[in-house]
Amino acid sequence: MNKTVLVFKTSVTTGKKARKVKPILDKLMHRNEKWNFDLEDCDHILRVEAVLLQPAVIIENVTKAGFACVELED
Repeated sequence: MNKTVLVFKTSVTTGKKARKVKPILDKLMHRNEKWNFDLEDCDHILRVEAVLLQPAVIIENVTKAGFACVELED
């Protein structure tokens, strides 16, 4: 199966905040799926490479952790 790359604008602005979200995102990932933050970007980008994970699930979980999360379209 092909991986999909999902890109989100977030309010995760520091490594400390990213570490708060880490266990939540790790739990959503399957084997060979990965995610990372680009905190240098003005939109504090969350990039997810996944096969089956839906954007709404990521948004819901990051929002529950107390951060804004909006999918960016191509």
